[in-house]
Amino acid sequence: MIVLITGASAGFGEAMARKFVANGHRVIAAARRTERLARLHGELGERLLPVTMDVTDRASVDGALAQLPADWKPIDVLVNNAGLALGTAPAQSSSLDEWDTMIDTNTKGLVTVTRTVLPEMLARNSGVIINNIGSMAGNTPYPGGNVYGATKAFVEQFTRNLRADLVGTGVRATNLAPGLCGGTEFSNVRFRGDDDAAAKVYAGTHPLTAADIAATAYWIATLPAHVNVNHIELMPTCQGYGPLNIKRES
Repeated sequence: MIVLITGASAGFGEAMARKFVANGHRVIAAARRTERLARLHGELGERLLPVTMDVTDRASVDGALAQLPADWKPIDVLVNNAGLALGTAPAQSSSLDEWDTMIDTNTKGLVTVTRTVLPEMLARNSGVIINNIGSMAGNTPYPGGNVYGATKAFVEQFTRNLRADLVGTGVRATNLAPGLCGGTEFSNVRFRGDDDAAAKVYAGTHPLTAADIAATAYWIATLPAHVNVNHIELMPTCQGYGPLNIKRES
């Protein structure tokens, strides 16, 4: 298989690149941080093709995919992994610029790459789209989640609507929605480089790892062609659901 992974320079994306290459598949590793992709290519070899791409820039996406070598163009699996969370402030004090960045990356970027890759999959009546940018935050609201959670809810509904459009085509679509997952840059980015604050998120827990998410994505991609996983939500055993928040009068 040829697998296109966005946001492949770190975290889930890097772990998935390693997983697919280790199992004999070819990976188009797309990201903005070219130097990290170069290091990954040096480690994993010719089964990994590093491609500089900014999913928030349509011209960058179009240009990167148009320049793929001919034998790398028939993409079998698209993993929309590029995404981020910024800030934990309540809506009334959040940064509008950070909201725009999350919307541009988590929703518009995912849509752009999907729309660009999809026609060629349909022409072959085969393909898998894994919207790994999903999150349990798309279904479970929490204070400070505001726009981040809303972008994940978009991913969930977009994936479902893709399924409605793609019935009978042989192209599959899945929303892979992780819960608490450590060992990546996610919280460091969310807390704007405050490593201490990021570490506190995982203190005393045994969270999911990027390798867990990579193994799940690989399982989805290698299921029999007639099987579609619509939605899969993963949490570590240390995480669960809680009661609704109720403000009581004193």
